[in-house]
Amino acid sequence: MSIGLRIREARQAAGLTQETLAARLEVSQPTVNRWETGENEPGNQHIERLAAALATVPEWLAFGRRSQGESHRKAIEREFEGPIAFQGVPGAYSHLACEVAFPGRETIPCKSFEDAFDAVGTGKAALAMIPIENSLGGRVADIHHLLPESALFILGEHFQPVQHHLLALPGATLDDIKTAHSHPQALAQCREMLREMKLQPVAEADTAGAAKEVAELGDTSRAAIASSLAGETYGLQSIRARIEDRLGNTTRFVIMGHRRIEPDPRDTPCLTSIVFQVRSVPAALYKALGGFATNGVNIIRLESYISIREPNVAAFYMEVEGHVAEKHVDRALEELQFFISKLKVLGSYPMSPFREL
Repeated sequence: MSIGLRIREARQAAGLTQETLAARLEVSQPTVNRWETGENEPGNQHIERLAAALATVPEWLAFGRRSQGESHRKAIEREFEGPIAFQGVPGAYSHLACEVAFPGRETIPCKSFEDAFDAVGTGKAALAMIPIENSLGGRVADIHHLLPESALFILGEHFQPVQHHLLALPGATLDDIKTAHSHPQALAQCREMLREMKLQPVAEADTAGAAKEVAELGDTSRAAIASSLAGETYGLQSIRARIEDRLGNTTRFVIMGHRRIEPDPRDTPCLTSIVFQVRSVPAALYKALGGFATNGVNIIRLESYISIREPNVAAFYMEVEGHVAEKHVDRALEELQFFISKLKVLGSYPMSPFREL
């Protein structure tokens, strides 16, 4: 069955028309029709939103596989009932990620990442949705030293497409707008479009906060660059959608909980995230990584950072393909410990199907 037929089957099973589905995805009805007829295929920025709107799983829509990671996601939903904490105000991209990954779940906005971690640690929230890297902006500042100190574990990953909208007061037109307010990174990602529209960029603390301020001030000369959810949250209209200069902008999130829950490695390809500190001796990192090479473990991410508590010792965040229960990964971690002073396994979790798109 083609991806177009799977979309049509899921849409009909959900009782939706093409028009209704298009409205939920903020695309045109002809776009949905072209997907279903096979004339075009949805890009990776639409797969997860399609899956959420159609109450199915992304890997089935994209590849026709229902099993990959599905049982693990259901286990998370069953074992971690309750709200999801995120950093930011309602309408933030982190909020949108919560809505897409866990439709219908209550969410708790937090002022800082530390507050989001504390919400889970104190039982106010069951899970935390934490951004870890962006395809254009790189890793999220300071997040790596917060992960090991949070006492939380990574249960899964979620890739959220970042689609910027120019949001303004109802009735405002592009001719009325003089300034565009948003987070500096969002402004940078829309630099060419802002120049084309002759709008003055104004930096704010975050995207959704800018939308909230535009709504509260009631000034038609101001607009915000933020998500469609921020527009819905604060009663703003989208003057223009997808104003980012480069398409494909995506933020990767990790889903975190107060205890580990891991998938069966026989059911789905997995990733394992760890943090460690090397001993302060020559060639410590070189020797520490040798066990991964000799045991055939693929390292897909390795980043250094400075620990706040021990600023003179190098610490590393690493992601590898595989599960800690698999022999080759277990042997590599065993060899690693001969050359390090600290190690924490943050979790083994299913590899997102987004990586295969």
